[in-house]
Amino acid sequence: MSLKIRIQDDMKTAMRAREADRLSALRLLFAAIRQREIDERIELDDSGVITILEKLGKQRKDAQSQYEAANRPDLAEREAFELTILAHYLPQPLSEAEVAAAVQAAITESGATSARDMGKVMALLKPRLAGRADMTAVSGAVKVALA
Repeated sequence: MSLKIRIQDDMKTAMRAREADRLSALRLLFAAIRQREIDERIELDDSGVITILEKLGKQRKDAQSQYEAANRPDLAEREAFELTILAHYLPQPLSEAEVAAAVQAAITESGATSARDMGKVMALLKPRLAGRADMTAVSGAVKVALA
């Protein structure tokens, strides 16, 4: 079952169970998916949905930290709840050892020898690790490995 269909089914379930907060978070997610599909006139596959999930997750983390800094625990709690809903649909994250192994494999595969070859390595890693690892951390690991 695709992620998009799974989200729709969970939205219907939340509606029947009268879970207003969960339904609100799922509607927000589904609206973002539909908006991208309409804007680009495409049908999103799972990787496209994962990209949207990552983007919304990052927005929730940023908003949560800003609400905490502004001493608004009620709003920070809501963002944290929405973040848990979004995380439910993301694939299982990779461990640091798995990321390091993927970085080494990509370096070997691309034949990278210096930091100038970082783009080649990242081009190989991005589709493989999308949604499963923080790409900023992956980029840092590649820099260290190539240094």
